[in-house]
Amino acid sequence: MEFPWTEYLGLAAGALTTGAYLPQVWKTWRGKAVDDISLSMCWALCLGIGLWLVYGLCIRAWAVVAANAASLVLVAALLRMKLKYGGPRAGLANPRDLPGR
Repeated sequence: MEFPWTEYLGLAAGALTTGAYLPQVWKTWRGKAVDDISLSMCWALCLGIGLWLVYGLCIRAWAVVAANAASLVLVAALLRMKLKYGGPRAGLANPRDLPGR
């Protein structure tokens, strides 16, 4: 199978955007501090990345599949840590995050 230059471009873009999550996951895992991570952002990002993954599978774009599979693992890890270390109110909205506050 021949890899056109666009496939390499997609793989490079995916590596950079996926790699951008690594410092946050590492910092969160080491410090167990999740107060500044938005739960709704984690849920929305997991859902969006999951949809990109399905899209990539449907069109057989392996760079899209690889990048989004790796991103989903990392963002799901953040979500898991938010739920685990966020305490009993982790699933509740923070009043300061609500519109108009």
